[in-house]
Amino acid sequence: MTAERTCPTPEPFRDKIGIIFFLAVLFFLCFSGRVIFAPLMAAIERELALNHAQAGSLFLWISVGVFMAQILSGVVSSRLNHWGALVISALMVGLALLPFGLTRSLGTIHVLVVILGLATGLHTPSAIATITASVSRNDWGKALGVHQAAPSMALVFAPLLAVALSSFLSWQNILSSLGGVALVTGVLFVFFGKCGTFPGEAPNPAAVKSIVIQPSFWIMAALFSMAMAGSSGIYTMLPLYLVSERGFGVDRANFLVGLSRVSGLFTAFFGGWIADLVGEKQALAGALFLSGLGTILLGVLPNSGLVIMLFLQPALAACFFPAAFSALSRIVPPHLRSLTSSLSTPLAGFIGTGVVPAFVGHMGETRTFALGIVIVGCCMTIMPVSAFFLKLRDKTEEGC
Repeated sequence: MTAERTCPTPEPFRDKIGIIFFLAVLFFLCFSGRVIFAPLMAAIERELALNHAQAGSLFLWISVGVFMAQILSGVVSSRLNHWGALVISALMVGLALLPFGLTRSLGTIHVLVVILGLATGLHTPSAIATITASVSRNDWGKALGVHQAAPSMALVFAPLLAVALSSFLSWQNILSSLGGVALVTGVLFVFFGKCGTFPGEAPNPAAVKSIVIQPSFWIMAALFSMAMAGSSGIYTMLPLYLVSERGFGVDRANFLVGLSRVSGLFTAFFGGWIADLVGEKQALAGALFLSGLGTILLGVLPNSGLVIMLFLQPALAACFFPAAFSALSRIVPPHLRSLTSSLSTPLAGFIGTGVVPAFVGHMGETRTFALGIVIVGCCMTIMPVSAFFLKLRDKTEEGC
């Protein structure tokens, strides 16, 4: 039975900062669970005797889970409200990571990473719907900027955690420890997460058709694909690229990759502010084009310039997401926002964080990592032109 729709009253950003922060913490743990494999990949390759292509395929399996979860997220949130979907997501992240301390089987790992993808995939549609329904329209950029700072923080945290713990914990136990933290946080959200108590839209044929017939939907899916490729997709293969092709030590590579993501913590807020100031289309197109140029330079600069670009490229990439999620919320009526997110972002995530790492890993095995990275960057610089064909709805549409 579908839950009765009781929309929250949109309030200013300052009145909702507590719950926005809580949602950002959940997003941080979800994203950390996905990207922690990147700095551990050298150890995973060594212990499981994987080649670069097989290592990259682990991220493809995670994306398979994310894809399935986000497609089905409307079914979950329509019956359990967005709050219920957020609870399931948080608890499942912990339950998926905990068993890594007991397994050495590649087949079992594939199953666990698919479950991890399912868990993390439930979060974004319900979180975006909850924020845009609860916060006044004029403050969407700021609120989404806080939420979208979580991935940047996870990209900083994961490699630094690996550096800090790898000297006395195995990669399996590092994953299990992160799972324990995620499980405890999920339990806290059960008792203190007072938000999202309204249902999402189940993906019935009429609702899905009203979304997918819009060119703006497909444009946003393509833009998100390239943005995720340039942020998470490239990030997941950077440690292997730096170690195997650029001659960096494992600890130095992980330290630089983690430290380089600090800039994204601040530019995500800046991206939200710019979106509120100049408009979503201009903000997301500019961010994607510049981060695409930065991605190309990651593949062609010598090591001295490469280190500089490691810090600049993620700063540019993080600016994209607050503007993009705000634009995504404006291509449909309020009641279809979560369904639109659950249809567009899984396709984008599958390509950007699944296919792209697998492609870069394949290029690293058959040619060079650098060539794969440059090809991805070229695609990113071409795509922003399509942003100016987006048709966004009236800015005054608030609520759920």
